[in-house]
Amino acid sequence: MGLIGRVLAAVFGNGRNAVKETVEVFRQNAEGAAMREAARQRAALSQFGDEFVIPAPGRFDRIMDGVNRLPRPALALGTLGLFVSAMVDPIWFAARMQGIALVPEPLWWLLGAIVTFYFGARYQVKGQVFQRSIAETMLRTGQVSDNIAALRALSGARAEGGAKAALRPQAIAGQGESGPNAALEEWREGA
Repeated sequence: MGLIGRVLAAVFGNGRNAVKETVEVFRQNAEGAAMREAARQRAALSQFGDEFVIPAPGRFDRIMDGVNRLPRPALALGTLGLFVSAMVDPIWFAARMQGIALVPEPLWWLLGAIVTFYFGARYQVKGQVFQRSIAETMLRTGQVSDNIAALRALSGARAEGGAKAALRPQAIAGQGESGPNAALEEWREGA
């Protein structure tokens, strides 16, 4: 019995496992591989997360964001204020409008350009997308016409009694072997 104890102590003694260590030379430890893979994925996700962290904006950025939000409400409220001032003090309002009448035309053009570029950028982008979709639709018009003609031919063939009739030129013209198709002609006149 002492011999077996010594053999087991040699193989498994001092917290070592000689069998396990020998096998790991030839085959990877699945539990260790899973732990390394989990650590690698955790590190990768942490790195990806760090890439998308939005830094807290500084004072200058917050001020500029506030300034960029002012023009639309200022224009809207200013216009409403002009209506109110016209009702409250028409003389004061008329004097201000006389001053505006003295603004030269090129300055009005400049103001129009500024307002157009400021407010019209999104409208322009949407308009371009719309025009592009119209152009794409027009490019497909020929294909759609061909499809409609094929559908009408199939409709005429079905009225005559079969899809094979669609292959005959008379069926496409609306005439079967026995002459014109009255139901098809009536349907075409109604459409």
